[in-house]
Amino acid sequence: MPRAGLSRDRVVEEAALMVDEVGLNRLTLAALAGRLGIRQPSLYKHIDSMAGLQRDISVRAKRELGEVLARAAVGRSGAAAIHAMSHAYRDWAREHPARYESSQRQPSPGDLEDEAVSLAGIQVIGDVLSGFDLAGDDAVDAIRAFRSALHGFVLFETTGSFAMSADIDRSFERLVHGFTVALTQWTDPADPESIPTSDRRRTAGA
Repeated sequence: MPRAGLSRDRVVEEAALMVDEVGLNRLTLAALAGRLGIRQPSLYKHIDSMAGLQRDISVRAKRELGEVLARAAVGRSGAAAIHAMSHAYRDWAREHPARYESSQRQPSPGDLEDEAVSLAGIQVIGDVLSGFDLAGDDAVDAIRAFRSALHGFVLFETTGSFAMSADIDRSFERLVHGFTVALTQWTDPADPESIPTSDRRRTAGA
C-alpha cells in the first residue's frame, strides 16, 4: 500500500539511503517507487525528474557533511579541531560512499540553495582554520589544501588504491598531523616578507 504522509524530503531521504546501497548510477525511479510502496507516476508529485532528484541528493549530502564537520569541531580549536573534523569527514565518507560522491557535485549556475549549502560546509572549515591566524589568500590556500588532502585520501581508500601493506589508519593520522604542522608555518615562499627574519638573513647571503 502507498505510504501515508509522503513528501519531497521523504523521497530524497529514501533515495539517499538507496544510492549508498546500490550506487548513484544504479538509482532508478522505478526502483525508488517500489521501495516507497508507490507507483512510479506518483513520484512526480514530489520530484520533477531524475536530474532534479540527483540534485536534491547532492544538496542533502552537502548539508549532512557540513553538519558532521560542525559537530566534530564544537568545543575544539586548533589542531584538535582539525583532527576531529578530519576523522569525521573520513568516517562519513566511508559510511556513505555514494552520498559522499554526490556531495562533490558542483552547483548549477543560479542554484542559490545549492550554492549556499556548498559554501556553508566550506565555512565550517574556514572557521576552524581561522584559529591559525589565517586570512585572505592564505586562508583560501589552506582550505583548498585541507579539502584536497582529505578528498584524495578518501578517494584512494574507497576505490582500493592503497595496495601497500602499511596500516592505512596510521597513514591517515600522519597526513592530518602533517597538515596541522604545516599550518603553523603557512607562509608564502614567494613573498619575502612572509619568511621569518632569521631565514631572510640566511638566504640574503646565499
